[in-house]
Amino acid sequence: MAEGLLLDIDGVIVTSWEPLPGAVEALESITESGIPRMFLTNTTSKSRNEIAQTLIRGGFDVEAREILTAAVLTAEYLRSRHEGKRVVVLNEGPISEDMDGINVVSDDPEVLVFGGAGPSFTHELLSQALAWMIDGVPAISMHRSMSWSTASGPKIDTGIYLEGLQKATGKKIPAIGKPSPLGFRHAVEMLGVGDPGEVIMVGDDIHGDVLGAQKAAMIGVLVRTGKFRPEQLDALNADEFGQVPDHVIDSIADLPALLEKL
Repeated sequence: MAEGLLLDIDGVIVTSWEPLPGAVEALESITESGIPRMFLTNTTSKSRNEIAQTLIRGGFDVEAREILTAAVLTAEYLRSRHEGKRVVVLNEGPISEDMDGINVVSDDPEVLVFGGAGPSFTHELLSQALAWMIDGVPAISMHRSMSWSTASGPKIDTGIYLEGLQKATGKKIPAIGKPSPLGFRHAVEMLGVGDPGEVIMVGDDIHGDVLGAQKAAMIGVLVRTGKFRPEQLDALNADEFGQVPDHVIDSIADLPALLEKL
């Protein structure tokens, strides 16, 4: 059996923060097995404490310390690389308390940070971001997710905008959360597991969750829920030289049975 387990949240155990069928029971079974676990999420609209409370209300037995958000990772990155600098954070909704201690300003940044996208990512806002980057302000992103799943359907996310901004400026915008190796490495360290090859990552995003984890030497498990699209998996399977998920299951409800086999 694996020595550690990483779980995405949105699209894996919940959609629009409502538990997916069998998710509560599956996590109860995993808890009883004694496998150390962490929740690795690119969610930027809630802090780890808020996420924990929301999941608890949904029936999950979780603690804030088990949750590692892209905002937590980004704050650590800023402290180590840009300590004390003025930071503008472009994020849908309020800036998470996970960014406490960062010198967040509304204008004249020394560093530009992209969080989660939404209606606030207007033409005017993105044009201002473009101008700052052209003027030499370094930019980073909490994640490169292209979309997320909601009860009303898929929504586009920050990664789509990053592609255009990079082409327009000729500058790279590094991502801190998934699928960056930084996020996976930090999560493995928090699990207390020495060998990432003994850690399983479960996600609904083929590239951001599963193949990203496999590139970091972890075991990838794809669930057919959330943002999963069959045509994406079919395209990978059709490429005889391409990388495919280590395992594919219908939903989180099937994870306990898979863990018993590994």
